[in-house]
Amino acid sequence: MNDIKACIVQRDRTVLLECGHPGFEAAREKLSRFAELVKSPSSFHTYRITPLSLWNAAALGCTADEIADDLSSLAKWGMPAGLQHEIHELISRYGKLKLQKERLDGERLLLMASDSSFMDEVLSLPALADVKLSRISPVEARLDAATRGRLKQELMRQGFPVLDLAGYHEGQSLKLDWNSGNDGDAFSLRTYQQDAVEAFEGVTGSGGSGVLVLPCGAGKTVIGIAALERQQCECLILTSNTTSVEQWIQELTSKTTLESSDVGQYTGQKKEVKPVTVATYQILTHRRSKDDEFEHMKLFNERNWGLIIYDEVHLLPAPVFRATADIQATRRLGLTATLVREDGCEQDVFSLIGPRRYEMPWKELEAKGWIAQVDCCEIRVPMDAALREKYLYALGKEKFRFAAENPAKIHIVKELLHRHQTAGILVIGQYLKQLQAIAEAVGAPLISGKMPQQQRTALYASFKRGETPVLVVSKVANFAVDLPDASVAIEISGSFGSRQEEAQRLGRLLRPKAGDNRAYFYTLVSESSREEEFAVRRQMFLIEQGYEYTVHSAKEVRSGT
Repeated sequence: MNDIKACIVQRDRTVLLECGHPGFEAAREKLSRFAELVKSPSSFHTYRITPLSLWNAAALGCTADEIADDLSSLAKWGMPAGLQHEIHELISRYGKLKLQKERLDGERLLLMASDSSFMDEVLSLPALADVKLSRISPVEARLDAATRGRLKQELMRQGFPVLDLAGYHEGQSLKLDWNSGNDGDAFSLRTYQQDAVEAFEGVTGSGGSGVLVLPCGAGKTVIGIAALERQQCECLILTSNTTSVEQWIQELTSKTTLESSDVGQYTGQKKEVKPVTVATYQILTHRRSKDDEFEHMKLFNERNWGLIIYDEVHLLPAPVFRATADIQATRRLGLTATLVREDGCEQDVFSLIGPRRYEMPWKELEAKGWIAQVDCCEIRVPMDAALREKYLYALGKEKFRFAAENPAKIHIVKELLHRHQTAGILVIGQYLKQLQAIAEAVGAPLISGKMPQQQRTALYASFKRGETPVLVVSKVANFAVDLPDASVAIEISGSFGSRQEEAQRLGRLLRPKAGDNRAYFYTLVSESSREEEFAVRRQMFLIEQGYEYTVHSAKEVRSGT
């Protein structure tokens, strides 16, 4: 065992990692497999070992003994009494409950427990009353296949993860292959993309549902298409916005033998249902009033889908979770750069989409040149006397907004544009009035949700060609915007402490770059304000991935240091 001793392991399952320790990087890599980063001050990072983090580790093949050994090798003052037993107990719950078909051709399933006392405990749960489990032996209970998703979701909420081995229906077959490139060879996956697809498939009976976690720029769309090529079936793809829908369709028709007539777009503009259909979460959750039905949820049953792909699965809305609970016999693939959900519903992703099947560390891809190296910098901008007075007397969200919209940020944006004159630059923000002021000040076009999709697409194309060097963008650019030539992002405001938003914004820069393969991510925050506090939280996920934010004052930026 390679002892690192960079951590203080505590009885409440928190782990303090000493940032200045020479074994910091090695310890962080070990902890990321089974613990979640919850605080990241400069001296110690705080991790927490949760049931969900342990069960995701178990789904990736980690054992309780391996985790305990890792903690022992990290613990400066040893493992607290009882913690190792608690980890063993939590890990052991993964696989204690299994779902299988009662008969190959039947509509009933069996829930099987590892022992009769465990089944006694499960059957006593009030939350399972509606599932109508019927006990047929000391360790078996029968249920209707239609309640498969609801059972898994409720058991997960009670702390009992279910290993689902009930299998999947095949769906309507659809033949497709990879297109040949200019050299005549078929399209080929990178090694880690191949590994991700194989992890999703799993060994016989255990694959077919789950989440693949890779950074933006790693080719998650290609991995999704590769899963579809393996399954050779009709497929429904759900994603975050119309731009992403168009990108999926373009990739499907350019990289595979699918014709445009095989691929449909289901959005606010078009309602096509074809063998491969790409839709947005927004259209699925649209309804005329809050009391009406979700009229487009019927899309889940429009065709005999053999695979459903959830792109940006961390954004999955609650109504789509409910629909997903009803289609557990269909293979489900989640793709995301981060499993972080600001609503705390990671456990629903685990139970209804599936566990984490594969994760590729961002820094590992960077080291191999598959994504760009990004320098992250936080710039603290002072507020003038008048704004400071307004800020001090403001309350709650108004206080945060005064800090976020600090007009002095405009001067820093100009300095950074001057510093990176030859780069493709995105200025990203939350508040439209602030974005309009900056767009006017720097003479750049503004892309917001109000802009028609056709006009947005034209501006993105102009940016890619280098004709428009700077774009000012609202949160519409957080997700699924393919801008390979963006090498600088300037974040002027954000959604309070949203970790997923920070990850997605940095993700706009990760496509490999010509030359030194380097990009720059600046986040501007008002000095000595609540915006500083939220910035620490926003940056937490990226810090966990190995990124470090240097902190500079506005004065240093103006002086060129």
